[in-house]
Amino acid sequence: MINSANSIKKVVIVGGVAGGANVAARLRRLNEKVEIVMFERGGYVSFANCGLPYHIGGEIADRQKLLVHTPESLLKRFNINVHINSEVLSINREEKFVTVKDRESGKEFEEYFDVLVLSPGATPIRPAIKGIDLPGIFSLRDIHDMDAIIEKLSSRRPKNVLVVGGGFIGLEMIEQFKHRFASADVKLSLIESNPHVLAPLDSEMVARIEEELIKNGVNLYLNDPVTGFEPLEDGIAAFTKSGEKIEADFVLFNIGVRPETSLAVDAGLEIGARGGIKVDSQLRTGDQSIFALGDCIETSHLVTGESGVIPLAGPANRQGRIVADVICGIDSHYKGSLGTAILRVFGLTAAVTGANEKTLNRLGIESQSVFLHPSSHASYYPGACSMSFTLIEQPETRKILGAQAVGADGVDKRIDVIATAIYAGLTIDDLTDLELCYAPPFSSAKDPVNLAGMIAQNVEQNLVQILHPNDLAAENSPSFLLDVRDEDEREKGFIPTSKHIPLNELRGRLSEIPRDKPLIVYCQSGQRSYNACRILMQNGFQCKNLSGAYKTWSAISSG
Repeated sequence: MINSANSIKKVVIVGGVAGGANVAARLRRLNEKVEIVMFERGGYVSFANCGLPYHIGGEIADRQKLLVHTPESLLKRFNINVHINSEVLSINREEKFVTVKDRESGKEFEEYFDVLVLSPGATPIRPAIKGIDLPGIFSLRDIHDMDAIIEKLSSRRPKNVLVVGGGFIGLEMIEQFKHRFASADVKLSLIESNPHVLAPLDSEMVARIEEELIKNGVNLYLNDPVTGFEPLEDGIAAFTKSGEKIEADFVLFNIGVRPETSLAVDAGLEIGARGGIKVDSQLRTGDQSIFALGDCIETSHLVTGESGVIPLAGPANRQGRIVADVICGIDSHYKGSLGTAILRVFGLTAAVTGANEKTLNRLGIESQSVFLHPSSHASYYPGACSMSFTLIEQPETRKILGAQAVGADGVDKRIDVIATAIYAGLTIDDLTDLELCYAPPFSSAKDPVNLAGMIAQNVEQNLVQILHPNDLAAENSPSFLLDVRDEDEREKGFIPTSKHIPLNELRGRLSEIPRDKPLIVYCQSGQRSYNACRILMQNGFQCKNLSGAYKTWSAISSG
């Protein structure tokens, strides 16, 4: 219930875009009388930050489509007093005012508040390496950055484009550079300091994305951080740790962001271990009259409980609503984030939710992953395509810890279902029972989500043991590899040293299989090899099913 007797008369918001603008709009809908003042350091108060790459690439042709609100529209619709190009320099917590500098006139003034909301966002990481500030090295954070990039690309078409950073923004921009220069011979290169792109995904899942990048002409430099830049007569040279020299006439440097916390630090507010402003579940800082939200704060991960910075638009929007609620006396709480994210890379989509194996292993959280390659919809209906899918669960509780998917179609809705299941505390057994939409153009009678639950359930019920492809070479005892695919599949490639017995012939050829060695069985995607394992186990053999089967093994082996 809204507290109509609220004594708060003025709320000052630092920063617009997703978080601050949502606080302001929700606050006005809840309280018509409170004075709302917003300060934005840049020239745009509310814009579609996630759409910036797609305007650079030309998919979003109209720049105005990115501008959600202007100071004038916010004043007319919500009676919010917005100051753009206005930088908040300091916070006086005792007397409750901020000092603001008008960046156009240079004048400074003070603005008093009853409640202060900090939503300054995050800034691109720019490490202290040689040449990082050379002209021609850009980052992408806001409209000004976008305009500068477009101006540079329009003034002279580049021949060599280099992106440093294989995260979400880096891959979106690689795709959009390809789209912008589709009819021109422009060389695209990507440098990533980690062993693979897209750090939130595990290596088995990223292999297809890296194949897609290479297929589209992108030169990949992985596990090889940039050590410096040098100017050339007609561009820039980037140097990596391994000694590579990559020449470019345009460089986008986006290796990540760090929370913008300078105001909070100077005001004596507590900063968390991960570098973000520390807040409680109602997004209050240690000062009860100051809230913080968005990319500048630390929140807990809903799966691991670990505190961290999760710079995503969805959480920032929800946090804005919660801050406004709490200011108006509604008992709202932010429970944490799953880090659910998605992106398109040329013809593929990659999505993730929850925790990945790397994080769970680092934190010592027991987990079990299963890999599968289901079709996006009924395989007999035209247009079906295979997706790579991994589900991570906790053996003791059977709770779902995370999921990742890569494919050409249907990835988004499956990861959305898993994200909902994690939030609701469902188990792998619940996944098998979910009644999801089915018609041949959209899914199969056993949706990939159902199948993932069934496979994990089979493992937990000891109907089969599994081995991950990454662990194949690390098997301690000598093992016998058995390929149960059809002949035409084997002719296209197989795991070395494996013996070929098609599944349909297996029962009649059991004598060819040694009983004194552990068996590892594989097919193309995992289903037939599971059937083979059930036959073998009931005939006294010890065996493991290669999770994800030949598709996963070949993807990571080729990488």
